[in-house]
Amino acid sequence: MRAPVIDVHTHMLNNAWVKLLEKHGGKYTLKAVTGGLRAIHLDGAPFMTPIPEMFDWELRIRNMDRVGIDVSVVSLTCPNVFWGGEKVSTQAAAVMNDELAKARKHWPKRIQFFASLPWQYEKAALAELKRARKAGACGVMVLANIGGKPLTDPSFANIWKAIDAAELPVLIHPTAPPGVKEMAMDEFQLTASIGFTADTTLAVARMIYDGFFDRYQKLKIIASHGGGTLPFLIGRMDQCYEFIPACRTKTVEKPSLHARRIFCDSVVFTDEALAMAVNVFGSDNVLYGSDYPHTIGDPIGCLARVDRLPDGVRNRVRGENALRIFNFGK
Repeated sequence: MRAPVIDVHTHMLNNAWVKLLEKHGGKYTLKAVTGGLRAIHLDGAPFMTPIPEMFDWELRIRNMDRVGIDVSVVSLTCPNVFWGGEKVSTQAAAVMNDELAKARKHWPKRIQFFASLPWQYEKAALAELKRARKAGACGVMVLANIGGKPLTDPSFANIWKAIDAAELPVLIHPTAPPGVKEMAMDEFQLTASIGFTADTTLAVARMIYDGFFDRYQKLKIIASHGGGTLPFLIGRMDQCYEFIPACRTKTVEKPSLHARRIFCDSVVFTDEALAMAVNVFGSDNVLYGSDYPHTIGDPIGCLARVDRLPDGVRNRVRGENALRIFNFGK
């Protein structure tokens, strides 16, 4: 018997959020890109393309039925709500959390959601966390950098403490990494292919070396896109931990041991990459994800790769692991 399919990496938008971004986004702009769609840019580099499927809930449910996805844990995507000042950032978070909560109420057996928070403003973020949880949020979504600040910045400590106390899953999703202009990531839209995975990798690697997983032991970190490049680089991180003293100043465990406490999704595009993620994070810590409806999202391919995993692993990744770490319906 096959386990239910639970998609932990999937997104939606609404027009109210887009209008706020257009008016208050500052360095984030919407401009046309090759192919005719408009993309969100940072410092001239496109990194996120809103498409019609991101606004159509009925179509989402039909596509879930078509692909065989039982539950979608939906979140806002980048640049999330980290722009526009405290009032606008808090408003943008509330607008999207209300949108996702409304969908959850309408399709209670099909839709769950991660809350977005105005992390730059501690008091507002804690209030929105409380409000979103009351509305049904089953976890939190955060970008891999918050306005250029790392997630380990001391200014976010009280927010992490609250999330840890609630034992919530947290999806770490990449955004345009700092330095996109200097790295010329506008060319070939390199942010999507390379920049995103680098952003997630840097965020989680910093958490490992910083002792983050020693301080916060109850929350469940889900690293997007198969953990970025961590599965490939974890051996190098271990080597640096052993031979570079600076890597050992805040934690007593080597990175590969920390990795067994991290979750990742299955949004990778080869069987070999998925197998590497399972090997590094463990078969209990890999969760199905599709990245629907982003332009490179792949619900069918991601599920097919999961279904080619060995017996005993397949059902865990399809949905059993997600059922274990989420508290749906509570």
